[in-house]
Amino acid sequence: MVECHVKERVMTSSTQVYGEPWYWDNRYTNEPGPFDWYQKYITLAPIISLYVPPTQRILIVGCGNSAFSEGMVVDGGYTDVVNIDISSVVIEAMKSKYRDFPQLKYVKMDVRNMSDFESESFDAAIDKGTLDSILVTYGAPLYRLRLLRESCSWTIKLHVIEKLASEEKSDQPVWELTKPVPLNDDGTSVEEALGRNPDVHYIYICTKEISANSNTKP
Repeated sequence: MVECHVKERVMTSSTQVYGEPWYWDNRYTNEPGPFDWYQKYITLAPIISLYVPPTQRILIVGCGNSAFSEGMVVDGGYTDVVNIDISSVVIEAMKSKYRDFPQLKYVKMDVRNMSDFESESFDAAIDKGTLDSILVTYGAPLYRLRLLRESCSWTIKLHVIEKLASEEKSDQPVWELTKPVPLNDDGTSVEEALGRNPDVHYIYICTKEISANSNTKP
């Protein structure tokens, strides 16, 4: 699983409706133009390609009307990208928009209940903001690591990308995108490496641990 999200606190009052289909149906009806949360594919392409080969089957959760998946197909060469979203409005719009792209599939589904998919259906899942919509958390490792570790037996790597990267490239990035940030058990090593309150988006690379007797995909 590849997760990219903003580091600021998401307040309870602003997230209560984010898990409701009616909110997103209204939003996408009134704002039909493409929108990417936090980062576009072009800025994240180096880290995506580092961990996710184009031959793998990909799940994009909370796809919205983002052009991220289009970028994966057109620029990244990915051939099987399944997109899910809780909003029927946006799913129907995206089905129509990408009807000539067999590499892209759009399915109305709540990420909290994906039982329609069989186990081990995907090689990788990419979340760019969805987790922040259903949990009241800080995105920084000090607060997010515990949630990730409690949810599954993951091997977790951390990368960061400057918020500025979504608009223009910085000559002196805080940290090289493809270089993992040192990560200890409680996440305090991140502040030591990056300084306090760095102006970045955090990218968590979570890989399932595979036992010797398991054929489970990462």
